[in-house]
Amino acid sequence: MRILFVHQNFPGQYRHLAPALADSPANEVLAIGEEANIRRMQGFHPRVRLLGYPQPQGASPQTHHYLRSSEAAVRRGQSVARLALELRRQGFLPDVICAHPAWGEALFLKDVFPVARLLLYLEFFYRGSGSDVGFDPEFPSSFDDRCRVRARNTTQLISLEACEAGVSPTHWQREQYPDAYRQSIQVIHDGIPSDLACPGEVAGFVLPEGRGTLRSGDEVLTYVARNLEPYRGFHTFMRALPTVLAARPGLQVLIVGGDEVSYGRPLPDGGTYREHYLREVGGGIDGGRVHFLGRVPYPRFIDVLRLSTAHVYLTYPFVLSWSLLEAMSCGCALIASDTAPVREVLQDGHNGLLFDFFSPAALAATIIGVLSDPGSAQPLRAQARRDILDRFDLATRSLPRLVTLVSDLAAQGPDGL
Repeated sequence: MRILFVHQNFPGQYRHLAPALADSPANEVLAIGEEANIRRMQGFHPRVRLLGYPQPQGASPQTHHYLRSSEAAVRRGQSVARLALELRRQGFLPDVICAHPAWGEALFLKDVFPVARLLLYLEFFYRGSGSDVGFDPEFPSSFDDRCRVRARNTTQLISLEACEAGVSPTHWQREQYPDAYRQSIQVIHDGIPSDLACPGEVAGFVLPEGRGTLRSGDEVLTYVARNLEPYRGFHTFMRALPTVLAARPGLQVLIVGGDEVSYGRPLPDGGTYREHYLREVGGGIDGGRVHFLGRVPYPRFIDVLRLSTAHVYLTYPFVLSWSLLEAMSCGCALIASDTAPVREVLQDGHNGLLFDFFSPAALAATIIGVLSDPGSAQPLRAQARRDILDRFDLATRSLPRLVTLVSDLAAQGPDGL
């Protein structure tokens, strides 16, 4: 097979699939991404050829704000199309193209390679109600917001019309897409490397600023998000912390995540949500026991999860984080928001504990309950680990299904037969 991967932040969701396909000498695998990201990925795999396109110009400030994401997507799609045209001139004609359509890279690929089978990674379809928009009354949405997110789907809809198949990581994410396209979307998660994300002992976890060292057996509360922001319930977590810290004087808290905004809107004053909620809770936070680690390398992240006595995960009805499944794979005692994406993988009292997203008091009480009697959470920990092995394991579940999906598409040929 000849396979082309397209993702502005390659490898993104293709971190495992691209190497698995490239491992076969019978396959030829190329990957296109934004130039700056591709430079960082040199040496990713000896049989994955990496090609970069320059960062495209963004939308004009004069463009209607509903259409700025679409204009930026078209510019990015053009950049990818130019690179793809050069590949075609060199004689590379892919059997299958695996692309993430969110940023516009898939817009014109079928015009360059009309015979290729286009497989889209369908992560999230925006809706004006019923998912993230309008979920949190603290950050209300306007009629203008609902119109804007409807227009934001333009890029995906154009790409969907051109593709042969799609894949979504969870059923809830698939269900966000229009009925007309769902039948062509398979649900296959990217996969969790359970051999790496697994329970284990931690002998010495050095805290920042010389605050000491943690080891397995210490009482540790953990929270993880790509960035510390309301979409991942950071405000609810911070408001629960003073009560938890007061009740558990020996507790240490590890918080992983950056200060940018991945989702939602930035604060009007330009500050970070971390600073904002630290000011709000004021003296209720003991700076000697609450450790903001920022973004950390994967091995240190896994050590955070292995140290965890109780792990908190919150999310709006939005894309389900890899970190929740990695925490399950590490056998964490999960305390998570009772929101639709979470309920697909966690059942209250079975493999974790669920609480009302909007109730810091309920979160604090649940955390204190687990910390007070950690042995009672052991069955939940064990079941969480089993569920990852049964449903989301990279080597035995996700990767074989993804490889088969690509192979089947390649075998169909231009007539779909």
